[in-house]
Formats: sequence, C-alpha cells, structure tokens
Amino acid sequence: MDKIRNQSVENLVQVIAKMDTANDVYNFLSDLCTIKELQDMAQRFEMAVLLKDGANYQNVAGKVGASSATISRVNRCLVYGNGGYERAIEIFKGESK
Repeated sequence: MDKIRNQSVENLVQVIAKMDTANDVYNFLSDLCTIKELQDMAQRFEMAVLLKDGANYQNVAGKVGASSATISRVNRCLVYGNGGYERAIEIFKGESK
C-alpha cells in the first residue's frame, strides 16, 4: 500500500470519498478514465464479487470473459490484499461493518 501512497493519490482518494452522490462519482470517473479503464475496473469488481461468492475461475471466466491471469490477480487481492475488495463488496451488498 505504501508504494501507491503519495500526495496525488491521496488527493484523488479524498475527493472521491467526499463526493455526495453516486452520480458525482460516475461523472468524475467518466471524465478521469477512458471507457476501457472504467470497464476494466468494473469487470474486476464483478470478478471479486463472484469469487467471494464461491465461483471458480472457469465460471468467472465464462461470465465476465476475463483471462485466468486477471482472475488470479483479483483472487490474490481477495486473499492477500488490503481488504479493499471485501469492504467494497460489503458496501455493494448493503452489509455494514
């Protein structure tokens, strides 16, 4: 995590965290990212949800069309990461922590 923490990243994270509506975030991300970047991030999140729900790599690949390397990377983050996917999934599913 320390590898990505710098003032620019901190500023970006703080701005997103302070946005009031999903529409604000959507508009910002649409301006900030290319369509492909945004689609790739959404695909990774979808993979994380499926993996967390117990889907195997073959099912995930069939559903989202991702490579096994990308699925493996997302799974590594779920197992060994900083808990970001887990928290995002909790928020997505309406669970509280």
